Amino acid sequence: MGGEKYRAWAQVEAHGISDLYFDWATGIAADEHIVKLVEELPTTKRQPNLVFASARMAGVPLVPYKEARSEFIARWDAIRGIALTHATQTNEVRRCAVLLPELAKIPAPIALLEVGASAGLCLYPDKYAYRFITERGVDELAPASGSAVALETELRGRPTPTRLPKIVWRAGIDLNPLDIADPVSLEWLETLVWPEHDERRRDLHAAASVVAAHRPLLVAGDLNEAFEELAAQAPADATLVVFHSAVLVYLSPDARESFVGKVRASGAVWISNEGKSVLPEIATQLPADTENGTVLAVNGTPVAIVGPHGQFFHALADS
Repeated sequence: MGGEKYRAWAQVEAHGISDLYFDWATGIAADEHIVKLVEELPTTKRQPNLVFASARMAGVPLVPYKEARSEFIARWDAIRGIALTHATQTNEVRRCAVLLPELAKIPAPIALLEVGASAGLCLYPDKYAYRFITERGVDELAPASGSAVALETELRGRPTPTRLPKIVWRAGIDLNPLDIADPVSLEWLETLVWPEHDERRRDLHAAASVVAAHRPLLVAGDLNEAFEELAAQAPADATLVVFHSAVLVYLSPDARESFVGKVRASGAVWISNEGKSVLPEIATQLPADTENGTVLAVNGTPVAIVGPHGQFFHALADS
């Protein structure tokens, strides 16, 4: 089971995106000894992203698997300890670039609530600058005061946003919110960025400086338990927008269904950015030939396929 999971992850998630992680995942998939060690972890702690980040934190060098294997074995106790006490809280700020085409359409003012917020970097889409690569060329959008953060994405099938959202309240929920001003937390977030992705690391540090200066409201707790109370704190005269990216995949089907019910009952605009199989009610609306990526949906209707790390926004034909 573990080997097959790593082999599938290598093909679907890492192929063409990270040569090193593709090599590590395919190497582990064929390595019965390491697979056995991985399968001793709790189910929620076996994800390649978490195991690989834990290995890097434990000192496994960024070398091909044949060379790294002995280090995985020698450092397994440390890898296991890190995996058990950490989570895949990847705070990919470039996801703001694929959220923006939808956020820009929502009447102001907006109250923004993110579930699975990590350190809250994606709660500041109004503070970042954007470069949209389109069929016509490059379109740019930035706050009037400028920004040290410039997020780039490929935009297809949708006009370039012409304005930034006006956000008057922002908050997040996470099982373990991270303080971006804490060097240890920042180091973990940096380790979660895949090895070859230098631009993502630069974006992370630039966004961290923005968030450290503003400090969002982050609530520690289970999203199903904390959502209603936090949502009730949003200003009544603002449009409540609830969003999440690659979060519900870590919940049981029953917990996902419960959360979706709470969001719908809240009357909020609901923007989900999840894998194709995570929300069946959305998956059934996708064309059979849908390309690889995550599904961006608004109020349960898919509107685009987007890059898992915000690399592209490809609008669906009928969105």
